[in-house]
Amino acid sequence: MKKIISLIIIATIPLMLFSQDSPTVTLDEKINEQFGNATQWFVDIILAEIPITNNVGIPWVLLVLIIGASYFTTYFKFINVRSFLTSINIIRGKYDDLEEDQTVKTSTYTDAEDSPDTIRIEGHEGEVTHFQALTAALSATVGLGNIAGVAIALSIGGPGATFWMILVGLLGMASKFVECTLGVVYREIDENGVVYGGPMYYLKKGLHEKGWTRLGKLLAIFFAVMCIGGSFGGGNMFQINQAFKLFEYVTGAEESFIYGKGWLFGLIMAILVGIVIIGGIKKIASVTDKVVPAMVVMYVLAVITILVVNYESIPDAFNAILQGAFSPQGVLGGFVGVLIQGFKRAAFSNEAGIGSSSIAHSAVKTKYAASEGLVALLEPFIDTVVVCTMTALVLIITGQIEIGSAISNEQGVILTSNALASGISWFPYLLTLAVILFAFSSMISWSYYGYQAWSYLFGRGKKTEYTYKLIFCCFVIVGGAASLNAVTDFSDAMIFAMMVPNMIGLFILSPKVAEELKRYKKAIKKRIVG
Repeated sequence: MKKIISLIIIATIPLMLFSQDSPTVTLDEKINEQFGNATQWFVDIILAEIPITNNVGIPWVLLVLIIGASYFTTYFKFINVRSFLTSINIIRGKYDDLEEDQTVKTSTYTDAEDSPDTIRIEGHEGEVTHFQALTAALSATVGLGNIAGVAIALSIGGPGATFWMILVGLLGMASKFVECTLGVVYREIDENGVVYGGPMYYLKKGLHEKGWTRLGKLLAIFFAVMCIGGSFGGGNMFQINQAFKLFEYVTGAEESFIYGKGWLFGLIMAILVGIVIIGGIKKIASVTDKVVPAMVVMYVLAVITILVVNYESIPDAFNAILQGAFSPQGVLGGFVGVLIQGFKRAAFSNEAGIGSSSIAHSAVKTKYAASEGLVALLEPFIDTVVVCTMTALVLIITGQIEIGSAISNEQGVILTSNALASGISWFPYLLTLAVILFAFSSMISWSYYGYQAWSYLFGRGKKTEYTYKLIFCCFVIVGGAASLNAVTDFSDAMIFAMMVPNMIGLFILSPKVAEELKRYKKAIKKRIVG
């Protein structure tokens, strides 16, 4: 641990020296310029838009996510509604006894180029509980997208964008169910009980079963590369950047020694992140199952307070949402513009169809893959349907949104802060603490996602593990220094790029998920009858 912290500090020395070179060009500006120049070509490809009207286009990756989520919702006969109570009962432990007598299945897939397939070794069914897997995954999704992203969607699309965010959240529940079920089906567990899972494994092994071995390997590698990039971007730099900007704004840090020194704020967070991620998924889960409920409750209570104070305005807010969803006026292309803003922010927030959450859910202690898929189904509901909607209501009721004005992520989080301040003056400080916790929890969970992808490409030794974690911590520092216009584009592009191979795998392997669901439902029915 001392070595990790020492290396992080050493890595910042050139940054500190470099920042003294020119009084007119700041370190933040230099980093942003270089970062933007290096990544813009990739951003342009991934976020290319398909023209819908003269003024509005829809990113092609977003269109694939929406079509995929709609397909899975239909294919599994609206499982997001039918199995909602079952999902809650699994979290409550109602069906834990089903695990006791289930015979462990052994995967038959082997590959001479890889380590022996040790999936589901007897006595090593997983590392974390259903609840811990849920909170570890939620910690990566519930965060700044729910705060800044909602404000962005409403500022461009008006209150009606909220309706489409809710719709995407509901549809995304089916996508999340499919990918997290597959994550458990095709996971690998080594002789020490350490779990390795996620799209890399179900793409390679699942497509091998279908006879598409080369395609599976290619898609798995592509996903792993994009996941590593996503862990450095959206799961790291975006989080720390927003946390620092809000910290500066709320504390009035112009007179503070930390003002303009995003790298210093990043260094402090990098050390804290390094202390946690060195312990692996068990350590991460032990932190997130405490931090996530606390930060969500903290944020939700603040929002509820504003809603209670302004309870008379809630019906008008819902009315504005419904009217604006179908008949917006003068908002960047009207109906289509509102729909796209709602879809885009919701997809970035809950990550359904991206595949990232299946990495955390793969580590669950279970012998029924579908049980964890049903647990994961709750994520988009909590993240988008509940938290994003509450944020939207507060922004609408307090009048913080100026419809038709495109704003940045930085301005978005400040708008939400101002909305909370309209109720109780010290709420922005509470929001700042919540945002920092959101950022912290998202970073430690995404470090796990990134390391799983890293280990898939480069092996599972301690040397490769510490190499990745050191690089990840260094990116925390870079994220604190780089300005949002470069970080946000890169974050969106890398995370949405993960969708491409993942969605191909989900479509092909959905019948396997149906088999697992049938097996689990049969076990539940047998238990109830018995």
